[in-house]
Amino acid sequence: MKAASGRPADRLIPGVQGRSASRAAALVLLAVLALGCGTRQLSVPPPVPNSMERESYAIGVTDVLRITVWRNKDLNVQVPVRPDGKISVPLLDDVQAEGLSPTDLKEVLTREYAEFITAPNVTVVVMELNSRFVSIIGGVNREGRYSLSRNLRVLEAIAVAGGFNTFADKDNVRVVRRQGDGSETEYRFDYDAYIKGRAPGTNIELLSGDTVIVPE
Repeated sequence: MKAASGRPADRLIPGVQGRSASRAAALVLLAVLALGCGTRQLSVPPPVPNSMERESYAIGVTDVLRITVWRNKDLNVQVPVRPDGKISVPLLDDVQAEGLSPTDLKEVLTREYAEFITAPNVTVVVMELNSRFVSIIGGVNREGRYSLSRNLRVLEAIAVAGGFNTFADKDNVRVVRRQGDGSETEYRFDYDAYIKGRAPGTNIELLSGDTVIVPE
């Protein structure tokens, strides 16, 4: 094909072929990246526990307990669980509390108090669940450690931390969970995909010790 001047079209504008090739390559690269983002595979979320599978609450260090013994006001105390996992109570001195459920601790105290009191009626209430927490870091408005006083899912936890900030990478939120053997499992949460119904089940329930990472 000839231009109006009789010169070949690719010689009318020097370098036009090189620039066209570069532009085409850039468009192809952008298309590949867009395809990759659209098909990103989220980690398989853990199964949702039902009410029968949920473990009873285990008392932890820094929790605050209220111990009451019916008709024995002098024995009623509100005490923190010490770093060594024990609590101090009247008559019994130090009693192991960490790792026990409130019901288990009630049985222990009832058995121990029975040496001093006839048919003791003991009540154990966890007043502050300080040992259960999640950490939220990165692209949120209030990074920090938050008490897990109730069941929270990823979106609720982010809301508690003030929501996403301006620079948050919402489609690449990660939940890092430490397993009993010391290894870590990572779950991914794509906010936009979840909101649009493309990632059901990924707004997982958080467990104590989880870290929610919002990249920026």
